[in-house]
Amino acid sequence: MRLENIIIPNLEKDIDTKCYWWDGSWYTRGDLLKLVNNCETVLRNAGFSRGQKLVVMLRNSPLIPALSLACWKLGGTFCPLNEKAGLESLTGTLALIKPFAVIAEHEIPELAETWPFITCDLNSVGLPSFTGKTQETDTEDFAVIFATSGTTGLPKAVPLTHDNLYSNCVAVHDMVSSLSESDTFLTVLPNFHSFGYTVTIILPLTLNAKLAMSPSFLPPAATIRAITEAKIDVMFVVPAIISFLLMSVEKGKMPPEPLARIRIICTGGDKLNPNVHKQAMKLLGRDIMEGYGLTETSPVICVNKDCESQVTGSIGPVISGYEYKLKTREGQDTCEPEGVLWVKGPSVTPGYLHAPEISAERFDAQGFFNTGDYVKIDDKGFVYILDRVTDIIIVGGFNVYPQEVEKVLAEHPAVHQAVVVGVHHDINGEIPKAYIMLEDGAKTDKQEIIKYAKEHLAHFKVPRSVEFVTEFPLSGTGKILRRVLRERAAVK
Repeated sequence: MRLENIIIPNLEKDIDTKCYWWDGSWYTRGDLLKLVNNCETVLRNAGFSRGQKLVVMLRNSPLIPALSLACWKLGGTFCPLNEKAGLESLTGTLALIKPFAVIAEHEIPELAETWPFITCDLNSVGLPSFTGKTQETDTEDFAVIFATSGTTGLPKAVPLTHDNLYSNCVAVHDMVSSLSESDTFLTVLPNFHSFGYTVTIILPLTLNAKLAMSPSFLPPAATIRAITEAKIDVMFVVPAIISFLLMSVEKGKMPPEPLARIRIICTGGDKLNPNVHKQAMKLLGRDIMEGYGLTETSPVICVNKDCESQVTGSIGPVISGYEYKLKTREGQDTCEPEGVLWVKGPSVTPGYLHAPEISAERFDAQGFFNTGDYVKIDDKGFVYILDRVTDIIIVGGFNVYPQEVEKVLAEHPAVHQAVVVGVHHDINGEIPKAYIMLEDGAKTDKQEIIKYAKEHLAHFKVPRSVEFVTEFPLSGTGKILRRVLRERAAVK
């Protein structure tokens, strides 16, 4: 089932009906269709065709759903990237994806030397004319490709099909059955994040619901305006956002009424601090739901049905369509209620782009995908995240791979070796902390290391604290014991 064949007919019904809120005004389904048609015409004239990939580095705006639909109508793939991911990361990702063109808010000269680069304002009512660069096509018909750093720090791309995305939208709607066509969804999470793209853009479009769009959460005034003026009914966000909003209410910087009227507030991307449940009940008179997912699963795997039936601390039951099983950390099937969660179903990616070796590591012989999360499942089917098998740090819902940060820090002339671990943070869930061993005789300070990191990494990847060490704790085989470093950081 192709997404444009579901969404476009929805838009064509009652074209004068409200469709999306943007920059203080409501626009109709007809307005979005007009933007889709413009983008489609420009892309076709540029040479874009079946199997080509369009990289888009734009913050949230009406152009995101319009470009997605235009790409799909022409048989191509939409590839949202984070403009602030860093030059090294973007260069590697573009070389992996091989896009027809790059559409961004700002030109990046180093990238424009290799790829057709088109700059576009978020308020644009269409695309400027351009000529793209035809590339080799993939055999599979991908709807979207999300890019992220692999655990080695190298680029890794996750392609998702139309069926992947649609099956996930249907399953979420089946689980959270109170979602309806009359709802207005807040669209504030980054579209280069699968949670933001699928759940806050594609899901409401398939439901024929409305979107209230804000370019990003920061500065928060724009989001607060969207929540207030557009009268949001449904808000899917990361824990860092809801924590900030609740703090704003508590400090009197935001009235409680706009948040209190929202019928569904659900967090994902990271574990929600249990104290937030109490804070929400105190300030809003209602609770916050939790869910869980991964880019590779389009993304939702679990979500609570409603606040009344949820169990605090649980991410909810596994949604329909998935088979799942638990394995030991060593990869053996187990009948115990705790283990590493493996899933299989129509929402799971067919495999990593041009990386069969990575796919082989994450899928077993029966086609089950390793989530990398150690969970407990109770007798009612509620799932609880106990630990992450990998060392990924989740900062405000965004994955930070320690090896990538360590590689950048190690390039500082004074650094001999760096080890990065995640430490608890009340707002962001976790933040990176760097343990640094200096070169013999070298001198530097914490501020210089952090400044260097800011110059070479996306902001959420930058270590917030630095500690200099003369040695690292090692296992009997010489492996650095990150667990010991995390424990050390937790007591400081």
